[in-house]
Amino acid sequence: MGLFSEILLLPLAPVRFTGWVAGRITDAAEEELYDPAPLMTRLRELHLALEEGELTPEEFEEREERLLLAIQQRQEPQHEPPPYVTG
Repeated sequence: MGLFSEILLLPLAPVRFTGWVAGRITDAAEEELYDPAPLMTRLRELHLALEEGELTPEEFEEREERLLLAIQQRQEPQHEPPPYVTG
């Protein structure tokens, strides 16, 4: 039965492949979006810039706060809105 259904669905192969590729692209984009590693790298670079005197302590604190907030947002689980209830 599997071979027969594969033969019948063969004309839909390009559509199925396109859907598969779109799914892989979505997975990669979500992984990149929620990965805190690039922000951690920027935080390390920020610390180095402070140590080398490229930033004032005030500039460092401002930028560090923004980065830490962004890291925190990426690590928090994404909450979905509650389902719409009709009354």
